[in-house]
Amino acid sequence: MIDEILQYNKAFVENKSYEKYITSKYPNKKIAIVTCMDTRLTELLPAALGLKNGDAKIIKNAGGMISHPFGSVMRSLLIGIYDLDVQEILVIGHTDCGAMYTDSKKMIEKMKAFGITEQNIDMIKYYGIDFDSWLSGFMDLDISINKTVELIRKHPLVPKKIKVYGLVIDSVTGELTKIN
Repeated sequence: MIDEILQYNKAFVENKSYEKYITSKYPNKKIAIVTCMDTRLTELLPAALGLKNGDAKIIKNAGGMISHPFGSVMRSLLIGIYDLDVQEILVIGHTDCGAMYTDSKKMIEKMKAFGITEQNIDMIKYYGIDFDSWLSGFMDLDISINKTVELIRKHPLVPKKIKVYGLVIDSVTGELTKIN
């Protein structure tokens, strides 16, 4: 697969296909979006929101959740706010999310089946990582979105003037519903 990607990329650059994507590092609409890494959202989400290249900072991870108040998602948002002029944050979950009902115990069993040793799992726990919360998904989409919205709103390093909204996007139709 990588050879196919590299071959395509070579032609992309040679044909200057990148020119239509040139923009600044500052989001035109001054928004950042925290959303899921789901493949259905790759093109659907920007299209459903009317976004084009350069309009928003989009941060993706499993479930579109912030699992730690000082982890990489929050770091990205803070850089967006303080260095890139982000003024609004949208937390967008989606229907039929694969992170729903993710079970950390089943995940650990799958890791072992792939050859990850109990010693490595214990080492991670030794460093204070709570596997149950770190690898678990969520049971209720609205609650998960609201939890992330509230974490951002109440974060000690996020200015009160930053507006934060929670939304759900239908992963088939792109319909948005504001929940917070």
